[in-house]
Amino acid sequence: MTFSGSSSPDLDQLHDDFVPVRAADIQLAQARISAVIAPTPLQRCPRLCEATGAEVYLKREDLQDVRSYKIRGAYNAVSQLTEEQRTAGIVAASAGNHAQGVAYACRTLGIQGKIFVPSRTPKQKRDRIRVHGGDMVELVVTGDSFDEAAAAARADAAERGATVVEPFDSLDTVVGQGTVAAEILSQLTGMGKSLDTVVVPSGGSGLLSGVISYVADMSPHTRVVAVEPKGAPSLQAALDAGHPVTLDSVDSFVDGAAVKRTGDVNFEIISHNTERLKVLNVSEGAVCTELLALYQNEGIIAEPAGALSVTGLERLEFEPGEVVVCIISGGNNDVLRYSEIMERSLVHRGLKHYFLVNFPQKPGQLRHFLTDVLGPDDDITLFEYLKRNNRETGTALVGVELRHAEDLQTLLKSMDDSPLDARQLKPGTPEYEFIVSGV
Repeated sequence: MTFSGSSSPDLDQLHDDFVPVRAADIQLAQARISAVIAPTPLQRCPRLCEATGAEVYLKREDLQDVRSYKIRGAYNAVSQLTEEQRTAGIVAASAGNHAQGVAYACRTLGIQGKIFVPSRTPKQKRDRIRVHGGDMVELVVTGDSFDEAAAAARADAAERGATVVEPFDSLDTVVGQGTVAAEILSQLTGMGKSLDTVVVPSGGSGLLSGVISYVADMSPHTRVVAVEPKGAPSLQAALDAGHPVTLDSVDSFVDGAAVKRTGDVNFEIISHNTERLKVLNVSEGAVCTELLALYQNEGIIAEPAGALSVTGLERLEFEPGEVVVCIISGGNNDVLRYSEIMERSLVHRGLKHYFLVNFPQKPGQLRHFLTDVLGPDDDITLFEYLKRNNRETGTALVGVELRHAEDLQTLLKSMDDSPLDARQLKPGTPEYEFIVSGV
């Protein structure tokens, strides 16, 4: 595989006293958490092997007790607190997965915790936080984004003297997440294989920092690919600027990676490893397509962030037989989201389109639209009569699903040739998002 690093950070801005995370630190963490956290499977994926020509393995962190790798960093951090800190209690902010790891640690270690999550956190994740934490955890829903919830958590901790357990911007958390890489290398060694490429989902970059630190020591030939959502490219923004920057806004759909700012600790670690790093961003629609493929082919119920790594594969080229590991970071997905996932996937693949059609108010116009405008394989998935503009015309919102993406040009030409006045609603425009969000 050919790799090219992202824009080089301004190394002069990094702290002179930087101390890297070492493999030995991660191995100590592995021993510390092994009594409560079992290794997860490393599974060969025939479908992705055939598609890429590489030997692709999936690291199934969605099979953790809390359905994500976040339990590693959370438990590693919480288990090292002093008695005084445990008595004062802990506070955490999370989009959902870190919160479950902290809740699990609170209940297991008998520590009172208070967890802040943004309002956009799926109900499934909120429910699981309560299950894992029981009466040891208080759940607070506040703010529209992770960053707003994090600000509220830090303010609460400062007021009460509690300890904040950071989801990614902390050495203890990074070291705990690095145990994923330690397991991967151990499992591959048991198969008689070495790791050529590891593909890592990235939000705040805690997992990425741990993985890249471990392979730097133990498998220096390994290249690391970080995949972040197009709607929240905080890592790429930091690399471009030479320091962490706060994005103006993020698309919250990939909730586990919708972070406005890469952690300072994480960026410092990553900045010293750019020679082995490639950063990609993938669209939310592409993530949805891969979510469905994982479910339909491998039976894996991943959450959006959990599918980031495999979504990035189509953007990469591999040598035949190259050993590639994709980390499936989490599986906390609410089944109620699958209608939206299907919708976004269809739009991404060019199969779903929406139009505003003005129908003349005279007999036969709908029949004309069905028989003369639509193709034989086009399917109407939505028809909503919105209003009558005047006595001559009336507007309808029409959703059309195509069998093949290339059929769109034929449909658009038929509309242009028709006496009907039709306007396509384009993804990304305010009117499209407003109308389709209610579909």
